[in-house]
Amino acid sequence: MFKVNEYFGGKVKSIAFTSVEGPATIGVIAAGEYAFGTSTVEIMRVICGILQVMQPGQNTWTSYKPGTSFEVAANVTFKVKAEQEVAYLCLYK
Repeated sequence: MFKVNEYFGGKVKSIAFTSVEGPATIGVIAAGEYAFGTSTVEIMRVICGILQVMQPGQNTWTSYKPGTSFEVAANVTFKVKAEQEVAYLCLYK
């Protein structure tokens, strides 16, 4: 069954499910800047909007447009920034 997740006072919401590729969440990020921790490798695919990402150990932002994806290592913290609402799909490996 689905599990609904809510973070940062409701500014980030997602629904967890099992996709054909394994555990996943699909969600929406409101405008703002957020830091997320990982426990597994995560592959995030931007569905709509532009998501800026700062990977661990970096000091610059990289922009991801719809249809692009990025991978984050396990057991790290990474930052995301959105100027407007962004929809994403996250796969957990």
